[in-house]
Amino acid sequence: MKIILTGGGTAGHVTPNLALLPHLTALGHEIEYIGSKTGIEHELIKKTGIPYHGISSGKMRRYFSFENFADAFRVVKGLGDAIGLMRRLKPDLVFSKGGFVSVPVVIAAGMLRIPVIIHESDISMGLANKIAAPFAKKICAVFPETMPSLPKKKAHNIPTPIRSELFEGSRIQGLKVCGFNDERSVLLIMGGSLGSVAINKAIRENLDKLLQKYNIIHICGAKNVDSQLEGVVGYKQFGYIDEEMPHVLAAADIVISRAGSNSINEFAALRKPNLLIPLSRKASRGDQILNAASFETRGFSMVIQEEDLNWEILSKSLEELYVNRGKFIAKMEKSKSQDGIVQMIQLMEEVIKSGNLAVEG
Repeated sequence: MKIILTGGGTAGHVTPNLALLPHLTALGHEIEYIGSKTGIEHELIKKTGIPYHGISSGKMRRYFSFENFADAFRVVKGLGDAIGLMRRLKPDLVFSKGGFVSVPVVIAAGMLRIPVIIHESDISMGLANKIAAPFAKKICAVFPETMPSLPKKKAHNIPTPIRSELFEGSRIQGLKVCGFNDERSVLLIMGGSLGSVAINKAIRENLDKLLQKYNIIHICGAKNVDSQLEGVVGYKQFGYIDEEMPHVLAAADIVISRAGSNSINEFAALRKPNLLIPLSRKASRGDQILNAASFETRGFSMVIQEEDLNWEILSKSLEELYVNRGKFIAKMEKSKSQDGIVQMIQLMEEVIKSGNLAVEG
């Protein structure tokens, strides 16, 4: 069957598609990708070698901005681009991971009676998926808390698809990549694909204190690398990590991170004790705060709100996390947190078999 994958804007809207990709191709399905012309998804998918189609894309904001007018035209053009691609490619299914570029793709598929599955990683559905939902045949949600807000006939609770290679990392290789050669425990810090100014500042202002106990791997965002810290013993910074990520995760004893759904579900699946600092409501719709609260309630994570972040709280929380890391690991091992690839592919194939495969035109 021919399946179109779509999603972009941030790495979180792409990595579940990357996780599904090798399994779908191994089953003999023909896969192509639709994303923006210049977004992060273009670079990430380009490495896989599958056909990539870039369309016009505009951001849909929840607040007033003059850019909304220009972006409205881009969205309309993107819809025209997507309709043209659907007529030409004639896919049997569209799988959308969200992000604004996915909206015209899903709408175009719905208009042409092509079955669509959309996937929501966060507890609260994002704006793009809210717009896309009426055009979808199935809506998948990672968090059980999301299910009551979804149409019962469409809703499926399926874990996040996680890249198989993340389970194949080598701690020894991770330590080698970072140049660590002593017995200190390893603290991994992640601020999302773009990095976090607040987390970067908190870590770097207290780097000397943290290095007394930990070797530190700091994924700080491509634009946030501090050249003055290059060569500091026990501290390795990266703007972004792709191929070495499995080894870096394998090397980590504990993690500080934002609370993006894909990342925290990977931590749970890999049994990594973590301290979450969710993006504040001032800079987001509050989805990360809800994600973090869910993981804290389940005993998977500790949480510090960004507004409360200071050295006293950070150091105390880190110490508590490290001392009790075995308890957090035990909670994650007893949970149903797992890889959603098998369930997702099963649903995709069921939809293809049962759906109306006619493509107008």
